[in-house]
Amino acid sequence: MLLNCDMGESYGPWEKGADAAVMPLIDWANIACGAHAGDPDTMARTLSLAAEYDVKTGAHPGYPDRRNFGRLRLDWPVDSLVLEVQAQIGALQAVATALGITLHHVKPHGALYLAMMSDDGLLERLAEGVAAVDDSLAFVLQATPDRERHTALLAHTGLELVFEAFADRGYAPDGRLRSRSIEGAVLTDPDAVATHVGRLLEGFVATPEGRLAVAAETLCVHGDNPVAQEALRRIRELIPRAA
Repeated sequence: MLLNCDMGESYGPWEKGADAAVMPLIDWANIACGAHAGDPDTMARTLSLAAEYDVKTGAHPGYPDRRNFGRLRLDWPVDSLVLEVQAQIGALQAVATALGITLHHVKPHGALYLAMMSDDGLLERLAEGVAAVDDSLAFVLQATPDRERHTALLAHTGLELVFEAFADRGYAPDGRLRSRSIEGAVLTDPDAVATHVGRLLEGFVATPEGRLAVAAETLCVHGDNPVAQEALRRIRELIPRAA
C-alpha cells in the first residue's frame, strides 16, 4: 500500500501544511498547481523536496478558487473545466521539466474530486483531458463500490488508474466521503487514523450503517490536516516503506 499526500499548498509567505516534515514519510506527492493553492515558487520547492526523498510527483488540479481552497463546487461548463485542468497540469509540468523531473500522476483536488466521483460524465471528460495532455500519467480516483464500473468507463483513455482510500476521512454508507460539515468527517486524532487505516488494510471501512468493502492501492493523508505528520508516522508503523 502506497501513501500519498496533498502538498505544495502554500502561497507566497503564507505557509500551509508541513511539507518538509511529511515528505520523508510518503511515496507520492500531489502538488497544487497554482489554482486552489500554490504558486510557481512553491511548486519548484515541493518538486525539489520530493526528488530529494525519491517521492513520485503528480499534479493536484482543482477549481481556481483560493478563497474557498477549492472546496466549493463551481458551476462551470465542462469544456472550460477540462481546459482549466489541462492548463494546471501544464503549469506544474513546465516547472517539473525545468527541474529535470517527470510527473507521475494526476489527482484532482477537493470539490472537483468529489464532483467527478458523483458524475460519470465529468469523470470521463476529465480523464480524457488528462490523457490528451500526457497518457503516460496515472489517474487517481476514489476506490468505491463502483470501482469495476469506473475501470470499464475509463478503459478507452489508456490511462493507468490508481484507486485510493482516505486515511483521515470518515466514510458514508455509499462508500463516498462524509461531508466535512459533519462532525467526525475529518479524523484529527492519530489513534483514530491508525484504527481506520488498520481496517482499510483488512479491506473495509466502518460507516454509520456498518462495514463496507474497499479495495485500494494507495492511502491519502491530507497535508493540511493538523495531525498529518503524526498520523503518517503511525501509518508507517503499519505500512513500512518498500525497500
